[in-house]
Amino acid sequence: MSRGSAAPKPGNPGVRAGRAAGPGRQPWRPGRLFQDGAPGGPVLRLLARWVRRPLLPALRLWRRNIQLRVVAGTLLMSLGVVLLLGFVVIGQMRNGLLDAKERAAQSQASGGFSAAQGQADEQPGPGGPDGGTGRASLNWRSDLVVQLASGGQGAFNVVALSSDTEGTAPSRGARASGGVEPARSIPVKLRESVAQGPGAFQTYTRINYSDGKPSEAGLVIGKRLNDIDGNSYELYYLFPLTQEEDSLALVKTTLATAGLFVVVLLGAIAWLVVRQVVTPVRMAAGIAERLSAGRLQERMKVTGEDDIARLGEAFNKMAQNLQLKIQQLEELSRMQRRFVSDVSHELRTPLTTVRMAADVIYEAREDFDPVTARSAELLGDQLDRFESLLADLLEISRFDAGAAALEAEPIDLREVVRRVIGGAEPLAERKGGRILVVGDEQPVVAEADARRVERVLRNLVVNAVEHGEGRDVVVRMAAAGGAVAVAVRDYGVGLKPGEATRVFNRFWRADPARARTTGGTGLGLSIAVEDARLHGGWLQAWGEPGGGSQFRLTLPRTADEPLRGSPIPLEPEDSRRNRERAAAEEASQGAGRLPTVPGQAGSPASRGLPVPARTALPPRQAAQVAADPTALPGNGARVVSRGAGERTAGDGSSTTQEAKREGTRRGR
Repeated sequence: MSRGSAAPKPGNPGVRAGRAAGPGRQPWRPGRLFQDGAPGGPVLRLLARWVRRPLLPALRLWRRNIQLRVVAGTLLMSLGVVLLLGFVVIGQMRNGLLDAKERAAQSQASGGFSAAQGQADEQPGPGGPDGGTGRASLNWRSDLVVQLASGGQGAFNVVALSSDTEGTAPSRGARASGGVEPARSIPVKLRESVAQGPGAFQTYTRINYSDGKPSEAGLVIGKRLNDIDGNSYELYYLFPLTQEEDSLALVKTTLATAGLFVVVLLGAIAWLVVRQVVTPVRMAAGIAERLSAGRLQERMKVTGEDDIARLGEAFNKMAQNLQLKIQQLEELSRMQRRFVSDVSHELRTPLTTVRMAADVIYEAREDFDPVTARSAELLGDQLDRFESLLADLLEISRFDAGAAALEAEPIDLREVVRRVIGGAEPLAERKGGRILVVGDEQPVVAEADARRVERVLRNLVVNAVEHGEGRDVVVRMAAAGGAVAVAVRDYGVGLKPGEATRVFNRFWRADPARARTTGGTGLGLSIAVEDARLHGGWLQAWGEPGGGSQFRLTLPRTADEPLRGSPIPLEPEDSRRNRERAAAEEASQGAGRLPTVPGQAGSPASRGLPVPARTALPPRQAAQVAADPTALPGNGARVVSRGAGERTAGDGSSTTQEAKREGTRRGR
């Protein structure tokens, strides 16, 4: 590296701050490593996914196995208790051993200090020059160390050091027993304390040896004394703690072995105890699943008289009562279906005779007086309604018996919608409204039964005209993905909260006091739901009080293909909530209003409601194509799911109500 360049030092905040603040650079953030554009981000995500993939089965097992969670929790809690108990016991043992060692060491060292000082006081110092006096002093210390250490027999060692009061020269005349290295074994702080005070001082240290013996922990006790010449020196007792360490290690090993055994034993006990409770629960769950699948003869095996046994007996009694009730309901339902079917068939013969007689009377009504002629007309109308009711009852009985057949073939729903609108336009004209079509520019093709789809749409359109209060009715068609949809929108009285879930019930009427101007039987929407279900599609309803309603029929493009969404949202764009939301967006963003067109009095346009144009689906609606229909706006709709085993045979001989009525009227 050249001398003019300086390498940035790690951890230098100035260098990092300068780089971060430079032009064209973004401040560093930890999350940038995991962003799509960051280098290494995809690699880290792949690595995390690779690490997480083997853990998924374990996580799934942990979530689903209560026995595993209980045993694991017991093991963790018992391990915590054992560790806490081990720490307490080891701490108490260590303190006890050290206290006992300190008391014995202090007693031994105190006796040694007294003996050393007594020998120095009793023996007079030798005369002579200073050099001879120093040598005699050092020899006396060597003999003292040997004499004091001889009583230890490896229990302690003795070290004698000259006092360095000035602190500038190293210790001279060091004498030690047992091969102890004084300089490495006696801490400097202890020597400073001994040099400053007359009492005995102690501390813990590592005792090092010069003969290759490994070092060991020890307790050092030192005191400043006077030798035979009256010079001060330092006398230290070093007590190894090898026996205490061995005792403490033995206690740790014993506690670890006993703790491990206790944890394993507690885990086994928890596993056995939980197994006794979980096994019957698992058995009950399996039997409950088989009961829900229709195997009503399944029962739990009961042994003993404990709480689990009583639970099993109660479960078996519940299953027995449930089986009995279901059998009774099935028998009652079978009898009712057979009764309705038999009565409907039996009524056809007298009804045919009455129809022939009524037709003769109706053709000759011009020869009667006005009252009798009016009675003949009323008789013909009620016979038409009676025939429609019988046809609907026969169709309902076929659905209940599972004998309805689907004759699916590729059809263009635009042709079906045109036929339906052509038959409903006279009624709309009498009501003062129109029927508008949206989305018929492109083909809307699906595999369906044209007769059943036409019956469904005729019911929806006629109901929309009847309840539209003379306003326009909008029929919208769309296709996207694997689904096609037809929605019928009216702007009449609408539906109250909760009525969208009951509108498909048999003989249900939102207003019982409201008269049927078209002579309906009350079974049209019920049959329409069954027709949609037979196709594997949905028939849903949305409505708001005073804002009209919308019924949506969604069918799969291909038979037997499951639906994942609908091309048309269930809640229309011109609903009250969507209008308020659009107004709020316009106020915040300054967007233009939804386009409106002038219309007749009482039409949606005259009421300020946007009329849908013949354009493609808006982005907001297109985004809902793949959505779950139950999660679409305007909740409260009844989602009719496809039932298993419903594609069975049937005659399909009934005709629509409006076609019969129109044919009868034209024949007259």
